[in-house]
Amino acid sequence: MKNLSELLYQWRHAPAQVLYRQYIHGVWQDYNVSALLDLLGRWQAGYRNAGLKAGDRVALCMKNGIHWVMADIAAHGLGIVVVPIYADDNADNQAWCIENSGAKLLVTDHLRSLSHFQARLPALPQIVVTRGEAIAPTIPLETWLPGDGDFSLIDQPADTLATIVYTSGTTGRPKGVMLSHRNILSNLDGILDAYEVYESDTLLSVLPLSHMFERTGGYYLPLMAGAKVVYARGINELAQDLEEQQPTIIMAVPRLFERMLSRIDERLEKTPIKRWMFHRAALAGWRKFKNIARWQDWLVLNTFFPLVAKPLSRRLGGHIRKAVMGGAALDERVAQTFIGLGIPLLQGYGMTEASPVVAVNREDNNDPISVGEPLFNIETRLSGQNELLIRGPSIMQGYWENAEATQKIIDAEGWLNTGDVVEIREKRIYIRGRSKNILVLSNGEKIAPEDIEQAVMKDGTFEQVMVVGEGKPFLMLLAVAREGDEQVLLSKANEQIKHLPRYARIRRVMLIEEPWTMENDLLTPTLKIKRNAVYERYRHQVESAYKNSKT
Repeated sequence: MKNLSELLYQWRHAPAQVLYRQYIHGVWQDYNVSALLDLLGRWQAGYRNAGLKAGDRVALCMKNGIHWVMADIAAHGLGIVVVPIYADDNADNQAWCIENSGAKLLVTDHLRSLSHFQARLPALPQIVVTRGEAIAPTIPLETWLPGDGDFSLIDQPADTLATIVYTSGTTGRPKGVMLSHRNILSNLDGILDAYEVYESDTLLSVLPLSHMFERTGGYYLPLMAGAKVVYARGINELAQDLEEQQPTIIMAVPRLFERMLSRIDERLEKTPIKRWMFHRAALAGWRKFKNIARWQDWLVLNTFFPLVAKPLSRRLGGHIRKAVMGGAALDERVAQTFIGLGIPLLQGYGMTEASPVVAVNREDNNDPISVGEPLFNIETRLSGQNELLIRGPSIMQGYWENAEATQKIIDAEGWLNTGDVVEIREKRIYIRGRSKNILVLSNGEKIAPEDIEQAVMKDGTFEQVMVVGEGKPFLMLLAVAREGDEQVLLSKANEQIKHLPRYARIRRVMLIEEPWTMENDLLTPTLKIKRNAVYERYRHQVESAYKNSKT
């Protein structure tokens, strides 16, 4: 297999096989192979009519759904390069990525700010709007998409560029990661070697397809295996979708299960006996998982354990074979609780530059505190600073039009420096920190706190600031300031960072009365903030603030 379009084309001899399900106009609609191939032919005809040819770029700025898949696979078959744009990003970032990639066509759900795009882009690409009003010069999809067309698959080398994926932009503007067909297909081979996916599996798609974790693991992987993908309607309907669609596999960030456990804790707070039963059952199940169960645990497992575990399983649809976590660290209590109650959480690790999966825990060898063993086709070694270096066929071709950044991260021998400080024991990788000061939120978004802090300090109200949020659902600002009203400070801080992506916004401000100085050991001799020392000084208040916040 040399082209990502072959992932679907391989099923042409099973025309009735259902590969996708989506909620459209109030009903769940299935898409079989025959219908998909017809749609692909129409999409390719649309691309040809628009004048696109091999090597041209098309930007996709849409929510998950059948249009995303069709636009993507149709493009790959013609050798067109796909540029996914995060649908919830601000218009400035979206416009920058479109301009930087040189996309000739933008396919989007809707345009929130056409005037902003017109002002920002020197040459506005052709814009196709898949739903809602299409204001000139944009074109509605039903007009742009021909009534029929034939699907074709051009012959091209496997190393042909398939996609440019823009990273979160931890320092400055995002960088465009160039991934070839071979990069992604080799990553799929490595994942399928680590754990199996069957035609009988159903995956519930929750994470955005603009991120490589969902694109590779929740889209290309099930397509390679012939499994069915159901597109969740949204976060508000997620619980109902889980119960109704009964997925066997789910790809998620830890935040999904953190929220679930938080809601369970809230309900159990009112009933001490049920709370005790829940925690006791989870503990007994965890000890069984670790092969250290005692006779008291077996007593629990044989009595009220099913009364706790079965309702939890039903909330997830009752058929979950595995839930694969990525993008952020999996909280130890979350792992122990769900695994203890029979929900197999498998933590993995990756980065966009690796297509993206580097390592994952196996079902028969799962240590959820680690991120598992590397895929069979990924080499690993440590730098002198214990940074993880990786090499293999899934490593990117480089950053789009940014040779300097490429040379900084990939050496002459092809080793990519992940920037993560790790420990490797018994082949498993344990993340110990980062060589660069990057915060990773529980939804997987990566943020350079210094960028935010420098911007906030442009407002003279602030004297000292530090951003926190590692493993948390949102960012909090610790601030020494002249103004004492926290809501006013919150407004002032976000005004200074409104140019940054939405996930980089501040949700809480904690006012600190005592300045950070060398005397109280919170500043270095060069007047830099000792981040760890400041965090430890206010850890209790910070954790309490997160616990009491509505998320």
